Amino acid sequence: MRVCRLLLSFVLFLCLYEGCAVNPISGEEDFMLYPEQHDIAIGRKYAPEAEKQLKGKIPNEELQNYIDTVGQRIARISHRPDWEYHFMAVQDESINALALPGGYVFITKGLLVKLTTEAQLASILAHEVSHAVARDSAAAISREIGIGILFAAAVIQDAPQSALEAANITRQILGLQYSRDDEQAADLAGLDYMVRAGYNPQGMIETMHVLQDEMKVKPIEFFSTHPNPQNRIGYLKQKIQAKYLNLVDVKIGKEEYKRHVIENLKDNQVHEQRK
Repeated sequence: MRVCRLLLSFVLFLCLYEGCAVNPISGEEDFMLYPEQHDIAIGRKYAPEAEKQLKGKIPNEELQNYIDTVGQRIARISHRPDWEYHFMAVQDESINALALPGGYVFITKGLLVKLTTEAQLASILAHEVSHAVARDSAAAISREIGIGILFAAAVIQDAPQSALEAANITRQILGLQYSRDDEQAADLAGLDYMVRAGYNPQGMIETMHVLQDEMKVKPIEFFSTHPNPQNRIGYLKQKIQAKYLNLVDVKIGKEEYKRHVIENLKDNQVHEQRK
């Protein structure tokens, strides 16, 4: 009975709220079933389960602080600098990065070991921040998972939910796929974000080549939710040529990345082998 009353309240809420919201990146009006505060509620509710499904947080404080510092540097110059962003490196060996609604961003160990510079890391985090800011995941949830997720996460946050239910919903969120238009917008906005944060835009081109090379060896998880980089490199190069060709004093951060990420990952591996 209580669930029925909550569902009725949820439907009434949708009827009252239903309308358009301006996408801060495109400037266009997008149809949204619920306000952006509920993105944050969804992210907060399912982030712990996402961390669990991604094999847990990498147990290295220096590495985590470094990832968060780079991410927060980008978040501060995004279209939603007032959000509380969370950046985490996880143990999963797959080559992947993803964002939950509301600014919860994960990057896997499998991807971290393939990168070589802070600018490349910034390009990945900026792309994921762009998805969160544009609320692409909210649209994908409505399209791929359905209204139930909104009912479960955004409205009845205090309602009991089994571990199996939470795991299933989180698995669906982690597998959300964006449209090609969404991906292109996130690429271009991410490029702007990383440059505004002080990074060399070539870092994004380099990252696309890294992913492309890995794809030649075997299919990688990143492309299960992101388009192949081959076509994306072209429009990124065009934008750099038109807007960012003569930048000076932009950061690459090869030594910083090696010290804070690669060396710490090696130390963690040695520590695990000694157990």
